[in-house]
Amino acid sequence: MVVEDFAEIQAAFLERVAKVVWASVATVDRKGRPRSRMLHPVWEGTVGWIATGRQSLKAKHLEANPFLTLSYWDQDHQQIYADCEASWEDDQAEKERIWELFKATPPPLGYDPGMIWQGGKTDPTYGLLKLKPWRIELSALTDLMGQTQPQIWHAPQADQDLRNAEKEQKQ
Repeated sequence: MVVEDFAEIQAAFLERVAKVVWASVATVDRKGRPRSRMLHPVWEGTVGWIATGRQSLKAKHLEANPFLTLSYWDQDHQQIYADCEASWEDDQAEKERIWELFKATPPPLGYDPGMIWQGGKTDPTYGLLKLKPWRIELSALTDLMGQTQPQIWHAPQADQDLRNAEKEQKQ
């Protein structure tokens, strides 16, 4: 079931994120092969943030292809799939704001980034990825059993892009 407004799924999305915490994040390497790893995003509405190293393998992957997919799964078989465009946030004020967001968010979702980046908010190895999803899907085992449909939200611009792509395919 397609939902028009993220607000329709926001509570369930945030509840599942808070329950699972860690997401499997897949990027594509320079040879077009998928690569996944576990990361710890924090979300502000439809914007996700990942504190991570700027010199990592994922940074090289994102340099070549800025798109990634996050998946969350819990033992009740509830899932989230978020298809996102990732970009590095280099504005120091914003990096400091999100650093504080990670610290202020109650555990286990929040944590002190200083445990990893000993140099604090200005540590040159502290990188901040901004995630802008174009599609978020909430599904569960009951969906697979045919009782309900997954809930799927598309960012407004993504809807227009999909319609344009469909028109091009029909021509």
